[in-house]
Amino acid sequence: MTALPYTIMPVVAVFIGAVVAVLRKPGPALTSAIQHLAAGVVFAAAAVEILPQEMHGASPLATLIGGALGVVAMLSLKSIEGRIGGPLGMLGAVGTDILIDGLVLGLAFIAGAKAGLLLTIALTLEVLFLGVTVTEGLGESVQSKVKVVAITTAIGLLMPLGALLATPVALFPPVVITGFLSFGLIALLYLVTEELLVEAHQKPDSPLISAMFFVGFLSLLLLEEVIA
Repeated sequence: MTALPYTIMPVVAVFIGAVVAVLRKPGPALTSAIQHLAAGVVFAAAAVEILPQEMHGASPLATLIGGALGVVAMLSLKSIEGRIGGPLGMLGAVGTDILIDGLVLGLAFIAGAKAGLLLTIALTLEVLFLGVTVTEGLGESVQSKVKVVAITTAIGLLMPLGALLATPVALFPPVVITGFLSFGLIALLYLVTEELLVEAHQKPDSPLISAMFFVGFLSLLLLEEVIA
Protein backbone atom coordinates (compact mmCIF):
# COMPACT_ATOMS: atom_id res chain seq x y z
CA MET A 1 0.00 0.00 0.00
CA THR A 2 1.31 3.45 -0.93
CA ALA A 3 1.53 6.24 1.62
CA LEU A 4 0.82 9.02 -0.87
CA PRO A 5 -2.99 9.30 -0.39
CA TYR A 6 -2.56 9.34 3.40
CA THR A 7 -0.20 12.31 3.25
CA ILE A 8 -3.24 14.48 2.48
CA MET A 9 -4.14 14.37 6.20
CA PRO A 10 -0.84 15.91 7.40
CA VAL A 11 -0.91 18.54 4.63
CA VAL A 12 -4.42 19.56 5.65
CA ALA A 13 -3.22 19.67 9.28
CA VAL A 14 -0.43 22.09 8.30
CA PHE A 15 -2.99 24.30 6.57
CA ILE A 16 -5.32 24.22 9.59
CA GLY A 17 -2.46 25.01 11.95
CA ALA A 18 -1.47 27.98 9.79
CA VAL A 19 -5.02 29.34 9.58
CA VAL A 20 -5.57 28.99 13.33
CA ALA A 21 -2.25 30.71 14.08
CA VAL A 22 -2.99 33.75 11.88
CA LEU A 23 -6.47 34.13 13.34
CA ARG A 24 -5.61 33.55 16.98
CA LYS A 25 -2.21 32.54 18.31
CA PRO A 26 -2.47 29.56 20.72
CA GLY A 27 -1.30 30.22 24.27
CA PRO A 28 1.95 28.65 25.53
CA ALA A 29 0.12 26.21 27.81
CA LEU A 30 -2.05 24.88 24.95
CA THR A 31 0.97 24.65 22.64
CA SER A 32 2.92 22.69 25.27
CA ALA A 33 -0.02 20.33 25.81
CA ILE A 34 -0.28 19.65 22.07
CA GLN A 35 3.47 19.01 21.87
CA HIS A 36 3.30 16.53 24.76
CA LEU A 37 0.31 14.81 23.15
CA ALA A 38 2.03 14.59 19.76
CA ALA A 39 5.23 13.27 21.38
CA GLY A 40 3.30 10.48 23.12
CA VAL A 41 1.50 9.50 19.92
CA VAL A 42 4.69 9.47 17.82
CA PHE A 43 6.57 7.50 20.49
CA ALA A 44 3.79 4.90 20.64
CA ALA A 45 3.73 4.56 16.84
CA ALA A 46 7.49 3.99 16.81
CA ALA A 47 7.41 1.47 19.67
CA VAL A 48 4.31 -0.48 18.65
CA GLU A 49 4.65 -0.63 14.87
CA ILE A 50 8.07 0.35 13.53
CA LEU A 51 10.27 -1.31 16.18
CA PRO A 52 8.64 -4.78 15.96
CA GLN A 53 8.77 -4.73 12.16
CA GLU A 54 12.41 -3.70 12.21
CA MET A 55 13.31 -6.44 14.72
CA HIS A 56 11.55 -9.08 12.61
CA GLY A 57 14.12 -8.34 9.91
CA ALA A 58 16.61 -10.29 12.04
CA SER A 59 19.60 -8.49 10.56
CA PRO A 60 21.82 -6.90 13.24
CA LEU A 61 24.20 -5.44 10.65
CA ALA A 62 21.40 -3.75 8.69
CA THR A 63 19.93 -2.44 11.94
CA LEU A 64 23.31 -1.04 13.00
CA ILE A 65 24.06 0.61 9.65
CA GLY A 66 20.56 2.08 9.24
CA GLY A 67 20.46 3.27 12.83
CA ALA A 68 23.94 4.80 12.66
CA LEU A 69 23.03 6.67 9.46
CA GLY A 70 19.87 7.87 11.19
CA VAL A 71 21.86 9.24 14.13
CA VAL A 72 24.32 11.00 11.80
CA ALA A 73 21.47 12.49 9.73
CA MET A 74 19.51 13.76 12.72
CA LEU A 75 22.51 15.23 14.52
CA SER A 76 23.65 16.87 11.28
CA LEU A 77 20.19 18.39 10.93
CA LYS A 78 20.41 19.69 14.50
CA SER A 79 23.81 21.23 13.78
CA ILE A 80 22.55 22.96 10.64
CA GLU A 81 19.49 24.30 12.48
CA GLY A 82 21.79 25.85 15.08
CA ARG A 83 23.95 27.61 12.49
CA ILE A 84 21.25 29.10 10.26
CA GLY A 85 19.08 31.75 11.87
CA GLY A 86 16.17 33.91 10.78
CA PRO A 87 13.05 32.97 8.80
CA LEU A 88 15.07 31.27 6.04
CA GLY A 89 16.83 29.01 8.52
CA MET A 90 13.53 28.21 10.22
CA LEU A 91 11.87 27.34 6.89
CA GLY A 92 14.82 25.16 5.88
CA ALA A 93 14.81 23.29 9.19
CA VAL A 94 11.04 22.70 9.23
CA GLY A 95 11.02 21.76 5.53
CA THR A 96 13.75 19.18 6.09
CA ASP A 97 11.83 17.90 9.11
CA ILE A 98 8.64 17.41 7.11
CA LEU A 99 10.51 15.80 4.20
CA ILE A 100 12.05 13.24 6.56
CA ASP A 101 8.65 12.68 8.19
CA GLY A 102 7.24 11.87 4.74
CA LEU A 103 10.10 9.45 4.11
CA VAL A 104 9.49 7.73 7.44
CA LEU A 105 5.74 7.55 6.71
CA GLY A 106 6.48 5.90 3.40
CA LEU A 107 8.73 3.38 5.17
CA ALA A 108 5.96 2.69 7.68
CA PHE A 109 3.56 1.69 4.91
CA ILE A 110 6.23 -0.66 3.58
CA ALA A 111 6.24 -2.27 7.03
CA GLY A 112 2.44 -2.67 6.89
CA ALA A 113 -0.83 -0.83 6.30
CA LYS A 114 -1.66 -0.62 10.01
CA ALA A 115 1.78 0.76 10.85
CA GLY A 116 1.34 3.40 8.18
CA LEU A 117 -2.13 4.37 9.36
CA LEU A 118 -1.06 4.78 12.98
CA LEU A 119 1.99 6.79 12.02
CA THR A 120 -0.18 8.99 9.79
CA ILE A 121 -2.25 9.90 12.84
CA ALA A 122 0.89 10.57 14.87
CA LEU A 123 2.57 12.75 12.25
CA THR A 124 -0.66 14.64 11.58
CA LEU A 125 -0.60 15.88 15.18
CA GLU A 126 3.08 16.76 14.88
CA VAL A 127 2.79 18.80 11.67
CA LEU A 128 -0.26 20.57 13.04
CA PHE A 129 2.09 22.06 15.61
CA LEU A 130 4.74 22.74 12.94
CA GLY A 131 2.15 24.68 10.93
CA VAL A 132 1.56 26.92 13.94
CA THR A 133 5.31 27.34 14.50
CA VAL A 134 6.07 28.31 10.91
CA THR A 135 3.14 30.74 10.81
CA GLU A 136 4.32 32.47 13.98
CA GLY A 137 7.86 32.74 12.59
CA LEU A 138 6.75 34.13 9.23
CA GLY A 139 4.35 36.57 10.86
CA GLU A 140 7.33 38.65 12.00
CA SER A 141 8.59 39.27 8.45
CA VAL A 142 5.60 38.67 6.11
CA GLN A 143 2.71 41.08 6.53
CA SER A 144 0.11 39.32 4.37
CA LYS A 145 -1.74 36.60 6.28
CA VAL A 146 -2.70 34.93 3.00
CA LYS A 147 0.98 34.70 1.98
CA VAL A 148 1.89 33.28 5.38
CA VAL A 149 -0.72 30.54 5.09
CA ALA A 150 0.30 29.82 1.47
CA ILE A 151 4.01 29.51 2.29
CA THR A 152 3.31 27.32 5.30
CA THR A 153 1.02 25.01 3.31
CA ALA A 154 3.60 24.79 0.51
CA ILE A 155 6.16 23.54 3.02
CA GLY A 156 3.64 20.90 4.11
CA LEU A 157 3.68 19.54 0.55
CA LEU A 158 7.17 18.22 1.24
CA MET A 159 5.43 15.41 3.15
CA PRO A 160 4.07 13.73 -0.02
CA LEU A 161 7.47 14.23 -1.67
CA GLY A 162 9.18 12.40 1.17
CA ALA A 163 6.65 9.57 0.91
CA LEU A 164 7.37 9.28 -2.82
CA LEU A 165 11.08 8.98 -2.09
CA ALA A 166 10.34 5.93 0.08
CA THR A 167 8.28 4.14 -2.61
CA PRO A 168 11.22 2.40 -4.38
CA VAL A 169 12.41 0.96 -1.04
CA ALA A 170 9.60 -1.63 -1.22
CA LEU A 171 11.42 -3.22 -4.17
CA PHE A 172 14.64 -3.72 -2.20
CA PRO A 173 15.65 -6.99 -0.48
CA PRO A 174 14.28 -7.49 3.08
CA VAL A 175 17.67 -6.84 4.65
CA VAL A 176 17.86 -3.40 3.01
CA ILE A 177 14.29 -2.61 4.12
CA THR A 178 15.34 -3.48 7.68
CA GLY A 179 18.11 -0.88 7.45
CA PHE A 180 15.69 1.76 6.23
CA LEU A 181 13.25 0.95 9.04
CA SER A 182 16.08 1.33 11.55
CA PHE A 183 16.82 4.76 10.05
CA GLY A 184 13.14 5.71 10.33
CA LEU A 185 12.97 4.55 13.94
CA ILE A 186 15.90 6.78 14.90
CA ALA A 187 14.29 9.72 13.10
CA LEU A 188 11.07 9.28 15.09
CA LEU A 189 12.89 8.98 18.42
CA TYR A 190 14.84 12.14 17.59
CA LEU A 191 11.58 13.91 16.81
CA VAL A 192 10.18 12.98 20.22
CA THR A 193 13.22 13.51 22.43
CA GLU A 194 15.06 16.38 20.75
CA GLU A 195 12.26 18.43 19.25
CA LEU A 196 8.74 17.98 20.59
CA LEU A 197 9.57 17.41 24.27
CA VAL A 198 12.50 19.85 24.34
CA GLU A 199 10.36 22.67 22.96
CA ALA A 200 7.40 21.69 25.13
CA HIS A 201 9.50 21.99 28.29
CA GLN A 202 10.55 25.52 27.36
CA LYS A 203 6.96 26.63 27.97
CA PRO A 204 4.83 26.67 31.14
CA ASP A 205 4.48 23.16 32.54
CA SER A 206 2.18 21.40 34.96
CA PRO A 207 1.29 17.80 35.88
CA LEU A 208 -1.77 18.00 33.64
CA ILE A 209 0.25 19.18 30.64
CA SER A 210 2.92 16.51 31.23
CA ALA A 211 0.17 13.89 31.46
CA MET A 212 -0.76 14.64 27.84
CA PHE A 213 2.29 12.64 26.73
CA PHE A 214 0.83 9.53 28.34
CA VAL A 215 -2.65 10.35 27.04
CA GLY A 216 -1.22 10.36 23.53
CA PHE A 217 0.76 7.18 24.13
CA LEU A 218 -2.15 5.23 25.60
CA SER A 219 -4.60 6.54 23.00
CA LEU A 220 -2.50 5.14 20.16
CA LEU A 221 -2.05 1.84 22.00
CA LEU A 222 -5.81 1.52 22.37
CA LEU A 223 -6.36 2.46 18.73
CA GLU A 224 -3.83 -0.16 17.68
CA GLU A 225 -5.73 -2.82 19.60
CA VAL A 226 -9.11 -1.70 18.21
CA ILE A 227 -7.99 -1.93 14.58
CA ALA A 228 -5.89 -5.07 15.10
